[in-house]
Amino acid sequence: MTQLTFPTVADRIAAAETRVFKAVFPSTTNHYDTLFGGTALQLMDEVAFIAATRFSRKRMVTVSSDKINFTKSIPAGTIIELIGRVEHVGNTSIRVAVEIYVEEMYSMERHSAIHGTFTFVALDEQKKPIRILEPAELAQV
Repeated sequence: MTQLTFPTVADRIAAAETRVFKAVFPSTTNHYDTLFGGTALQLMDEVAFIAATRFSRKRMVTVSSDKINFTKSIPAGTIIELIGRVEHVGNTSIRVAVEIYVEEMYSMERHSAIHGTFTFVALDEQKKPIRILEPAELAQV
């Protein structure tokens, strides 16, 4: 087993980037044959959670989602890529931006469809907020 080590917080942020691909099937679409908004939010929260956990390696819970912009509909029969990136690290919280890109299955078209941010808090075994980074690491943020 390899031990993950990152010299700087910026290296940890880069290593925590999370990418997930999904096919949009009819079972996940609404009566307009486009991806349900709630399904998109669920997928975004999951990717954000993974990115936050990969960065912190602590128990994380979602505390908020902010400004989810649905700029393009996502039709059935397409492929989506969700990309989660750590945007900000505080004492006990992390903010993660998630972008969803949609790709046509049988062409080279790709465009941004949805963007939003999610905030997570690190918790200890008693479900109390805990520090994510040590003071020396915080100086690098």
